[in-house]
Amino acid sequence: MLNNLKSRGVLDVYLFCVDGLKGFVEAIGAVYPHSQVQQCIVHQIRSSTRFVSYKDIKPLMADLKKVYTAVTEDEALENLMAFKEKWGKQYPSCVKSWEDNWDILSTFFAYLPEIRKIIYTTNIIEGLNRQFRQITKNKPNFTNDDSLRKMLYLASRKTVEHWTARPPKTGFTVVFPGWEAAFTLRVHTVPHPGTRVDKPG
Repeated sequence: MLNNLKSRGVLDVYLFCVDGLKGFVEAIGAVYPHSQVQQCIVHQIRSSTRFVSYKDIKPLMADLKKVYTAVTEDEALENLMAFKEKWGKQYPSCVKSWEDNWDILSTFFAYLPEIRKIIYTTNIIEGLNRQFRQITKNKPNFTNDDSLRKMLYLASRKTVEHWTARPPKTGFTVVFPGWEAAFTLRVHTVPHPGTRVDKPG
């Protein structure tokens, strides 16, 4: 899939948000070595706590929340160490899962809070896919590929309208400057074959 994207002209991807599928991070590194990866926090929580007993899940989740809602990565690491000290002996696999994947779980801490809300989970993409499945399920037969593409395009437009309907304080006007700064830096630090890149300043 990734090689197909690159062969079709996608020379670089700034950030991948992934769901924890085994081998996906390695595949990304092989095709897009400069890309950042953020593993979905929601998927990580579900995966790491699946063996936690019912009586412990509520207090454990309260302590775990202090890790992924921390203001900075340093604070998150401190809270993770406190989480390990409290729950490590009882649920070592849970703690180990967070420690082993920390480099791709902590990527979002480098961004503004408004951007973190967008990239810390794959729920947005899953919601879009859910809309696509609902549409194709209700109309299983299409006259040709173009008719399917048009229907998916209209569905995506409707979804985007829902996203952009948020108040300005949490919307694009706040998020854009953070992305703009990150993308500008990326353009000047990751040149691509056949692309002329002028150095800043």
